[in-house]
Amino acid sequence: MIRLILGDQLNRYHTWFSEQSEDITYAFFECYDEATYAPHHIQKVVGIFAGMRAFASALQAQGHKVHYGSIGQTLPSLGENLQKLCTELGTQRIEIQQPDEYRVQEHLLGLRENGFQIEVCSSEHFIADVEDFKVQFSGKKTLLMESFYRRMRKSTGIFMQGAQPIGGKWNYDASNRKALPKGHSIPPRYFPDTDVSAIVEDIQQANIPTIGSLGNPKHFYWPTTPEQAKDIFHYWLEHDLPFFGDFQDAMARNQWAMYHSRISFALNTKMIDPLWVCQEVERAYHEREEVSINAAEGFIRQILGWREFMRGAYWMAMPDYEDLNYFNHNAPLPSWFWTGKTKMECMKQSIGQSLDHAYAHHIQRLMITGNFMLLAGIDPSEVDRWYLGIYIDAFQWVEITNTRGMSQFADGGWIATKPYVSSANYIHKMSDYCAHCPYDRKTRAEKNSCPFNALYWDFYERKEGQLGNNPRIGMVYRTLNKMKDADKVALRERARWIHDHLENL
Repeated sequence: MIRLILGDQLNRYHTWFSEQSEDITYAFFECYDEATYAPHHIQKVVGIFAGMRAFASALQAQGHKVHYGSIGQTLPSLGENLQKLCTELGTQRIEIQQPDEYRVQEHLLGLRENGFQIEVCSSEHFIADVEDFKVQFSGKKTLLMESFYRRMRKSTGIFMQGAQPIGGKWNYDASNRKALPKGHSIPPRYFPDTDVSAIVEDIQQANIPTIGSLGNPKHFYWPTTPEQAKDIFHYWLEHDLPFFGDFQDAMARNQWAMYHSRISFALNTKMIDPLWVCQEVERAYHEREEVSINAAEGFIRQILGWREFMRGAYWMAMPDYEDLNYFNHNAPLPSWFWTGKTKMECMKQSIGQSLDHAYAHHIQRLMITGNFMLLAGIDPSEVDRWYLGIYIDAFQWVEITNTRGMSQFADGGWIATKPYVSSANYIHKMSDYCAHCPYDRKTRAEKNSCPFNALYWDFYERKEGQLGNNPRIGMVYRTLNKMKDADKVALRERARWIHDHLENL
């Protein structure tokens, strides 16, 4: 029997590994197709391959039988490699853990048509049950994360005091929106140190196209083992959690990590357990006075709430979800999204750090790059492709629901109850970007006005037929209706110029 382990299934604590048998072969494959289905960041490909190799070595050290197919030695697809290995071992029985991505599930289950016996078990990672999620939201026009989050808190007992939430409130999001004070100094981060030179050489020899940069391959700073992931997390718990609550939405030039934990890659490849992570944060809140309730609850909400919510939405809506385009946006993605070469400081910083580190935190993704893409009318499929490729933690189950749903409103409000767009005012409030930008954040329709300003008002004017009745944005339309006709005309002209010159911003 073959047990397949995918690159995002690096859970060493799975019950599979509680038994050893000469009849079980654990199979890992570094496949060209999996490395190239999106324009992946070099750090993402390296990180996944390094995690797979470390896991395979650990299983071998425990006495398990392992077959490892390195890139350059494998066939292009998972299915081809599995069929070849089955022939070599004389078996047609393959066990898999539930894949997280729809396309991978369809590919692997399709092997049944070739006579292979495919058995599926749980990945034993996620906290929520997808079928329960579907029951909770069956027939709903809009999903409500808050109701799901409360149910998860109650079912797990996380951050609860009996039947009531700790502190008496379920959500402290209103206390998570402070900008960094002037002169605030962020302490040095902790990074692992792994030599991935051999993996980089293998990737280059296999001619795998990648984006972004790597830095020194002898000092790779993303976790490749559960031990490294826990070291990152425990350092964050000790030094950064007290600041996370206040500043989780803040942005600053040349600060790519801020007070974020940087464990999303380890979580999404299942190196560490999400329930354990939440329990550790809750424990820190109870044991340390400096850990505020808005810091602990804000972090738990991201994992127990939002992450699990997005997975449920994904499996409820796929495969149709990846074709939704509520606004019929079709503009191509400007080429500078792949280089960071734009005059807009907020975009240059957010894209630049994404190319350098394969990472940006949630506000940079939602309210900088995603905000611009929606206002500029970029085709959601191009948006998905960019996000899926550039971020080390991006896998479709968590990427597409955040981008096509939360960020681009392409599902018409199924996940997000309003479009998450803003003018320069919000960006200025939450960052120091505008102070270093050649565009003027204070004006709307001048030649050097921040592009966000005209695009913002033009977006709402053009989309009034689709958004005008949305109660969450009534104030926007009241303000728009009070504008002088001449000001509206100037905004339209400025927005039209921006749309015609997206490549030159």
